[in-house]
Amino acid sequence: MGVQGATPPGLVLGIIGGSGLYDIPGLEQKAWHRVHTPWGEPSDALLFGVLSGVRCVFLPRHGRGHRLSPTHLNYRANIDALKRAGCTDILSLSAVGSLKPELPPGRFVIVDQFIDRSFAREKSFFGEGCVAHVGMAHPVCPRLGDALQEAAGGVGLPVTRGGTYLVMEGPQFSTRAESELYRSWGCSVIGMTNMPEAKLAREAELCYATVAMVTDFDCWHPDHDHVTVEAIIRVLSENAGKANALVGQVVSRLAGPRHICTAGCDRALETAIVTPAAMRDPALMARLDAVAGRVLVEAK
Repeated sequence: MGVQGATPPGLVLGIIGGSGLYDIPGLEQKAWHRVHTPWGEPSDALLFGVLSGVRCVFLPRHGRGHRLSPTHLNYRANIDALKRAGCTDILSLSAVGSLKPELPPGRFVIVDQFIDRSFAREKSFFGEGCVAHVGMAHPVCPRLGDALQEAAGGVGLPVTRGGTYLVMEGPQFSTRAESELYRSWGCSVIGMTNMPEAKLAREAELCYATVAMVTDFDCWHPDHDHVTVEAIIRVLSENAGKANALVGQVVSRLAGPRHICTAGCDRALETAIVTPAAMRDPALMARLDAVAGRVLVEAK
């Protein structure tokens, strides 16, 4: 399923909108379509359209109306649906708390590392019947990171390039002790959604990058030790317009022929699958048709 438009060959940008982001202003030829996956239903229908001549597919991570908590998101279905829709790259927009005084509310952070502390989520498309181990040393595509940094400068956003995103399970916010622990690890921001999202994007051979939008200081801060949803929503509303401007700028910078990813994101499975072809579970192989179809076809 896709949208007709003046599109550079091969480029389809998936955009995952976090809290407060449920649409893409300026998107032309807009159409919401349900995309069904063998992993269950994604968070919502996908919004197809064209922005600055680039085909885009938008997914509201929590569903329109913010119906789904971080723990209850079907991360596998979300990534599979975007891959199935033809996406080659994913831009993830996420609301986060800050773990550093130099990253105040309203700051945008182009993170380059994650620490995954989630524990109640399915984290891989692979498993019994076909084992695969993808590399995650560098979980963010540097090409997308460069484009985001240039785009942020183009619209005058307060942005920091680089930082570690600590992913907690939630849905509760941190204890003070947890917040201080994560600060001692050198983490920059804390959120609840980008893992296993980034891991699954790598398994699906999709270039992936995150823009973390700071809504508050986490509870380590002596003047912000009681995080409230009301305060977060207020900053979210302020950030939404900036995030939309950033998306518009980054899309225009990504326009043009899409080349092979120099970091290898789009070839992550070439050396990852351990199970020999003759030993793979046919039922699992059928579920992997979109995510790993490129390498599975070559293996036959």
